[in-house]
Amino acid sequence: MSVFLRVLVSVGISALLLGALIFLSDADFAEAWTRLKALPLLVYLGALGIHMCTYCFRALRFRVLIPEEMRPGFRRVVVISAAHNMASYLLPAKTGEASWVVYLRGYCGVRASVGLASLVVARLLDGAVLCSALAMTCLYLSLSGRHSHLDFLGWVGWSLTGLMVLFVLFAWRGDWMMRLVTAAMRSVRLHRWSLGERFIHKLHEVALDLRDASGGGRLFVAALCTLPVWACIFGFYHLLSQALGLSERFTYMETVFGSSLAVMANLLPINGMAGAGTQEGGWTAGFSLLGENPDLALETSLGVHAVQLFNVVALGLLAHVVMGAMPRIVHEDTTDVGRPSTDQAPETKA
Repeated sequence: MSVFLRVLVSVGISALLLGALIFLSDADFAEAWTRLKALPLLVYLGALGIHMCTYCFRALRFRVLIPEEMRPGFRRVVVISAAHNMASYLLPAKTGEASWVVYLRGYCGVRASVGLASLVVARLLDGAVLCSALAMTCLYLSLSGRHSHLDFLGWVGWSLTGLMVLFVLFAWRGDWMMRLVTAAMRSVRLHRWSLGERFIHKLHEVALDLRDASGGGRLFVAALCTLPVWACIFGFYHLLSQALGLSERFTYMETVFGSSLAVMANLLPINGMAGAGTQEGGWTAGFSLLGENPDLALETSLGVHAVQLFNVVALGLLAHVVMGAMPRIVHEDTTDVGRPSTDQAPETKA
């Protein structure tokens, strides 16, 4: 599919989802726009500072997950991470995630499989922390007595705890995922085709790099970097939601619950450009469960999303300008000698 067609489909999905939300609600969008224009400068600067801290901690995590012999400098990783974040945010269904591998290879000389491994482990850690944050919030809400109609969230919290353990397990041994995919391909005899055989060998290479990324204590350090990443994300949402009209009675933990549903909605395969429609839908559903007026929740989500989108695009465009002036780094191709191997090397075609 061409880039133009992908963008067209993305815009269409976003317009359809937003149109459905607008049609089904009685939100006052003029009032939402008025509150957004009246956002205090200090509040916006505070949100921007939190946003930039998120980028710094993400860059630290990516650096940790790249082997030392290929590891770029911190400033270079911050720039590439900001450019990648814009691509990931704007393109539908997270197809922009591939830009991390492309940028890292083009501007830092990092092998594609190493870049992919760092991205996979980082996203697994994101999943683990997001699930644990939402699990703790669900347990808190079910036990706090503030929302008696949400007692069922206790079961949701324990279920999310199990999912968090699964994310941690695969972050620790990402090569197991590659082995599962390889086994599935072999079960349908795709390895008997030359293309299937080459793909299995690529999976084996990625499996080795996944072991490298999480080995030597790097996974623990990366996990420590992931915690402030999500603390900053939820802090960003909490600060803006309070300033843009959401009820002040909501605590930070309740903001975590409502905004987590918005984040998870953005992971759905129907995700459009910049998460438009899906993010608003998740946000509105989350805060409506907490007792907020659905129309007010939708108005607030539009304002928060507008600020987030502006920051992501502005920082992403600046990063692309800086990338254009950066000298490219080229590493000599490394071999697999001395790297930990998976339990089973790929078989050759029969």
